[in-house]
Amino acid sequence: MIHFTKLHGNGNDFILIDEYRGEVITDKSGFAARYCNRRFGIGADGVLYLGNSDKADIRMRIFNPDGSEAEMCGNGIRCLAKYALDEGYIKENASVETPAGILSVALRVGDKTWITVNMGKPVFEREKIPAIGGGEFLNIPIHGYNVSAVNTGVPHAVIFVDSFEAGLMDIAPKIRYDPVFPKGINVNFVILNSKDEITVHTYERGVETETLSCGTGSVACATVAHKLGKTGKKVKVNTDGGELRITLAEDGAYMEGPAERVFEGTV
Repeated sequence: MIHFTKLHGNGNDFILIDEYRGEVITDKSGFAARYCNRRFGIGADGVLYLGNSDKADIRMRIFNPDGSEAEMCGNGIRCLAKYALDEGYIKENASVETPAGILSVALRVGDKTWITVNMGKPVFEREKIPAIGGGEFLNIPIHGYNVSAVNTGVPHAVIFVDSFEAGLMDIAPKIRYDPVFPKGINVNFVILNSKDEITVHTYERGVETETLSCGTGSVACATVAHKLGKTGKKVKVNTDGGELRITLAEDGAYMEGPAERVFEGTV
């Protein structure tokens, strides 16, 4: 029997497997592909594996429903930190080793557990997104839309629209699989509400559908909006799952949002 915990960050939900004291799942990819299924499994947008680390306080690996491993996940790292605090593995300030690097987290407990994550510095160079070509990837026409791209731990395409009309999620896979992005890309559609507020819908690579919220996507959208002169350095990001607060600083992009435990069980 394998014990699991279900958590969510603004509706972006995860199965967490506690491997702090030793490996539990050897076939991590296969487990994710089986149990993320919402009809024949537990159901989730991904599986978080919490491990010990010799470089940081804890370690995170995340696998998508298609079995692929992601470098980072903003909502996922908040859920991991929430669980680790509850279990006594970390204190209110901690570091998390991820495939995208070591990230710092700060937790505060109020009506909910709020977690602030330094997501690192967003990267605009094409070779680091990755995207074919040289220079930055800003307002490039693809499939009838002006697309900007940035890496905020994982690659994201950002597209500003006037409304979330029907058909946007039919366009998203075409951009996600466009050859200009050799490793694929997450696709975000953004409405500019004001100089300090945006609304985002995200199609996630690996999940292959729209999710209720995406932390790295929210950071990407706030970063691109500021880069294009549309917003300031502090941006409220509205998603279908709730609100995230993004602050752009010299040492990185800070994301603040809640995380909650939903239920526990065994499979």
